[in-house]
Order: sequence, then structure tokens, then C-alpha cells
Amino acid sequence: MFNNIPPITRNIIIINIIVFIISNLVYRDELFNALAAFYPFSPNFHSWQIITHMFMHGSLMHILFNMLTLWSFGPVLEQSLGEKKYLILYFISGLGGFFLFNLWNFIEVQQITSAMEALGLNVSEIYTKAAASYKGNMNITANTQEGVELSQSLYNVLRTPMVGASGAIFGVVAAFATLYPDAKLIFMFIPFPVKAKFILPIIIIVSIFLGFSGNVGGIAHFAHVGGALVGFLLALSWKKHLYRFH
Repeated sequence: MFNNIPPITRNIIIINIIVFIISNLVYRDELFNALAAFYPFSPNFHSWQIITHMFMHGSLMHILFNMLTLWSFGPVLEQSLGEKKYLILYFISGLGGFFLFNLWNFIEVQQITSAMEALGLNVSEIYTKAAASYKGNMNITANTQEGVELSQSLYNVLRTPMVGASGAIFGVVAAFATLYPDAKLIFMFIPFPVKAKFILPIIIIVSIFLGFSGNVGGIAHFAHVGGALVGFLLALSWKKHLYRFH
């Protein structure tokens, strides 16, 4: 059955599985610090993380959900778009997720640092202590609850990377919904088929709400939105040149 999956989708799934096994069972800390996508102004950020984070997953459920979704929607798009456009769709959607997620991070960091500076706190010390290679003490100059909380918030942004193919996967789902809006989809938690064109706005609205509400739960909701928007725009621009299934 696996051999029947088109080559690009199949190879993406295989690479993700291999990286997941190695990064979670062998060199977890080293690979997560090197390959996961840190905030671009974090001392832990490296340019290659823009791509490599798409192959990193933090849990078995995370990679299962992403790869099953790719397996469900990817083959149709790979065959209809062709390998080149499908690859463009996948990786540009992933980049869109990275960009929007970190745009929100940038806004949050600006708010935190402005508040810290207003309290007379040393922002640069948090950047220094947030480096994965830092071996010194973790004492900070903040001596009020507000200062400690702000320092911790900044530290968390700088030390918490984004991992997963979710931006790319949401781009694939959005592209499918754009090209095949009347396709009926069946989900485990919905007892009846739903047309693809209704799924896309629900995904975006829910992700935006969760992102702004702060109910993140370790999930990069704005990465989902960024990937979905890119997938939608790319599919929309290609749509008139494609033969569609009936």
C-alpha cells in the first residue's frame, strides 16, 4: 500500500518518520536545539531551521496526525498539480506558517521588552541566559513578581522552538479545499460527510481564535493559519490552469 503513494508524498512521510525516530530516541536535545525553529532573534536560531523544523515532531500523536493528514490529501494534489508545484505548495506553506507564527512572537517580544525596560530591567541578560550553550548561573536582576514574570515570558519565547509540519500540512488541506471545494470529507468526530469548502474557513477561524485567546496548549495556531493562507492563495492562482475531478 505504501508503494502506491506518489513519490513526493511518500518520501516526505518517510523522512519525517526517520527524523522523528532519531530525534526522539537517539539525539533528542542535540537535534531539537539544532533543527527545531527558534524565534529568529533568539540566540538559538539558525537559518536552516526555517526548513528543518518541518521534519521535527514532539510526540507520536503529533507526527501521526500530520502524516495521516498528508497521506489523505497529498496524493490527489501531487497528481493534479504535478511534483514541482506540489513541492512548492508544501514548503512555501511551511514557510508561511513559520513567518506568521514568528510575526506574532515578534509583537509579543516587543511588548515584553518594553515592559521590562520600563521597570529598568536588563533585557540582554535574558537573551544571554536563553542560549542553549549557556552554562552560567540563572540568577536575574528582576526582584519583583512582575519583573520575574516578564523575564520568564521572554525566556520562554527565546527557548521554546516551533516543530512540526503543521504549517505545510494545513497548506495542503487548504489547497485541496480550494481546488476541490465540493469533495465530501468524513471525519471521526463528525457523523456525516462535510464538503471541503466548509472545512477551510472553520480551520482558519478556530486557529485565529485560539491563537489570540492564548489557549495555545503547546500548539502553534498561527502557524496553521499562515500555512492555510499560503496554500489557499497558491491553489487559487493555479486553479484555472488545472483539470479538476468531477
